[in-house]
Amino acid sequence: MTFRRLALASAAVLTLVSSGPAFAQTPIDPLDARDARRLDRMEQVMRELRSIVFQGRDSGKPVVVQPAETDYQLQELTRRIADLEQALTRVNGQLETTNHDLQLAKRDAEALKRDNKALADRLGGVEQRQVAPALEGPSPDLAGGSSGGSAPVQTASEAFTAARQLMLSGDYTGAEGAFRDYADRYDTSAKAPEARYWLGKTLAARGANADAAQAYIAAIRGWPATAWAPDATVELARSLIAIRKPTDSCQILGEFDRRYPKATPAVKGRAAAARTQAKCAA
Repeated sequence: MTFRRLALASAAVLTLVSSGPAFAQTPIDPLDARDARRLDRMEQVMRELRSIVFQGRDSGKPVVVQPAETDYQLQELTRRIADLEQALTRVNGQLETTNHDLQLAKRDAEALKRDNKALADRLGGVEQRQVAPALEGPSPDLAGGSSGGSAPVQTASEAFTAARQLMLSGDYTGAEGAFRDYADRYDTSAKAPEARYWLGKTLAARGANADAAQAYIAAIRGWPATAWAPDATVELARSLIAIRKPTDSCQILGEFDRRYPKATPAVKGRAAAARTQAKCAA
């Protein structure tokens, strides 16, 4: 539709409107609601045409009048786009949080792996410090000769039996000398490690915990699979606690669990008590 035609149509409509009062004086039959609705639509069209005419006159360009629904649709589309942007922002935030948590978990796992390796290294170090000296040979305290507490005997078996009798009778001083003498005379015998184990018992009974620890270390070198070895390991841990070395004691108790899983309930009970006393980590 050209501007000229719009102008003519608008003029005609304006003429019709100018005569509106004459029509207004004529009462409308209330039953003719259809004509009333038609009149309302004509007035609406007239207002739209008047807007077109005025806009065309002012700008000299054709004016396109969009339906009112278009603005609502644009607003609705804009709102939906904003909602999508907010949802995308939330998803990105959640992804960043998840990625951060994964990085923390990865670092924690690496730290735990390093801690486990360090613990294994410390356990190996304790074994080397406590057991390796015994592997090189008996300590000076153990091989320093007889203290004169035992009488000469003919055989190794008789010497061992005599030392045991002294200990059972409560003569810990005499038993200590007898077991020292046996360890010195019969260092390569099969009973030598057990003699050092009993020597540790006599020393611990007299409160010589540092010397007892050395005796127990010499007794369990190589971690023997004997009936007395689990008890000797626990007694070593107890002696270390007594000389204020709880860390070394906990490491020895860890070796006890690993090397002597079939120890008697009584020995395991004393190991658990020592672990509590040393405040070993669970």
